Amino acid sequence: MAQELVIALVAVLCAAALYVASAARVIRQYERGVVLRLGRLRDEVRRPGFTMVVPGIDRLRKVNLQIVTMPVPAQDGITRDNVTVRVDAVIYFKVVDPASAVIAVEDYRFAVSQMAQTSLRSIIGKSDLDDLLSNREKLNQGLEVMIDSPAVSWGVQIDRVEIKDVSLPETMKRSMARQAEADRERRARVINADAELQASKKLAQAAGEMSAQPAALQLRLLQTVVAVAAEKNSTLVLPFPVELLRFLERAQQPAAETGHDEPAASSGPAVPVAASGPAVPAALFDPTAPAAGSAPAEPSSSEKPFAHH
Repeated sequence: MAQELVIALVAVLCAAALYVASAARVIRQYERGVVLRLGRLRDEVRRPGFTMVVPGIDRLRKVNLQIVTMPVPAQDGITRDNVTVRVDAVIYFKVVDPASAVIAVEDYRFAVSQMAQTSLRSIIGKSDLDDLLSNREKLNQGLEVMIDSPAVSWGVQIDRVEIKDVSLPETMKRSMARQAEADRERRARVINADAELQASKKLAQAAGEMSAQPAALQLRLLQTVVAVAAEKNSTLVLPFPVELLRFLERAQQPAAETGHDEPAASSGPAVPVAASGPAVPAALFDPTAPAAGSAPAEPSSSEKPFAHH
């Protein structure tokens, strides 16, 4: 009899151990447990730690409350200014209501992923290319609002949405590169022209100061010579004052006008006078004069006197 009691006690202890083993659950710190008893949701959400469920009757679903980082696959779309782009993003979300995440939606991860893809396509169609490239903060906020609106009923909170990359066609990249190069060239020319204008103003002021003091121009010339000589060059370049050239030009003009207006001494050809040596015959300068040493020309028959018989 005692042996049968011992055997029965051991069997009860083994059954209790099996029951505890099958009913015991451990919930981690970042998880919450949702219990469904015979298909009905229990109001109590199990906290982290050790908990017990009824085997065969209760079903425990563990929901992770950590922030989930989910990449959104790249989506092809056409912007509002008719440019084909390929945009991908990343979304950060977490579960704030475990019961709604289990009951309201079949798979909240898949639902958030699909909502993010459709919202990203909608954002691409409503935006211009310049907004996608330079105004991403505004687009991220709009995308977050679009995804968060339906996700609230699923017990999911969207923390952040970021557009990662915007892929453009090669033709558009080349066009944008040419546009950027042209803009840089325009800026460079404007800056160069502005610098020339400022330099000309400063040079005009310097010229005004030097004109008040003529000695300043000579001092500036000497400073230039010293600066050139400091380079240890074998050739020394001296600037020639333009005022001196103008003075020589004005001095030559009266002399040229006087020699042009002087009347001729005789109507015949001008015979130059040698400074020394024999006189130069005028025949050298007058082709009509007879040559020296030649016989006088015989008069023509019309010029001979009539013969008297």
